[in-house]
Amino acid sequence: MRDAVIVSAVRTAVGKAPKGTLRDTRPDEMGAAVIKEAMARVPGLDLAEIEDVIMGCAMPEAEQGMNVARAAAIRAGLPVGTSAMTINRFCSSGLQSIAIAADKIRTGGAEVAVAGGLETMSMIPMGG
Repeated sequence: MRDAVIVSAVRTAVGKAPKGTLRDTRPDEMGAAVIKEAMARVPGLDLAEIEDVIMGCAMPEAEQGMNVARAAAIRAGLPVGTSAMTINRFCSSGLQSIAIAADKIRTGGAEVAVAGGLETMSMIPMGG
């Protein structure tokens, strides 16, 4: 079994829901900004090498509904053929997405993957 390594790590600023300065920023926009920056920190990476984008989201509804990982990947400029999935494991969604990406790499299911979490608590109804 191969080793999987994290080669870049980025996060957004933390906001104060629902009153903070990020309250009107869509989660796919924040996710795209993080993906772009993470990839910019990997010298020589061709975006076409990224085989999957896996993002965790505890409440995948409203602006972060459907497949928000796909929306973030496309906004980040990844090729249309890049797969993406959004997973929900509530508080550990982002961590689970990293575990899934690592498992895919270790077992030969992917060479390069992007994983993390994205969420906006300002744009979803209280209680989900």
